[in-house]
Amino acid sequence: MFKKIVFIVVGFFIIDFALAQGGGFPVAPSAVGAPIDGGLSLLLAAGAAYGAKKVYDFRNKDNQDEENEMK
Repeated sequence: MFKKIVFIVVGFFIIDFALAQGGGFPVAPSAVGAPIDGGLSLLLAAGAAYGAKKVYDFRNKDNQDEENEMK
């Protein structure tokens, strides 16, 4: 009886390893990932321009407020 149980347990382990999924096909080196350089640099440039405009408007508003107080 013990030999049958050991045989069944070992058989399940062997079948488990035999039916395990193998590795897939190798990926071609040209298919690495999505190119984000063009869009990312455009987004950063637009953000910098928007930030510069906000700073310019804020400084311009302060100058106008000081001129209005002097009058």
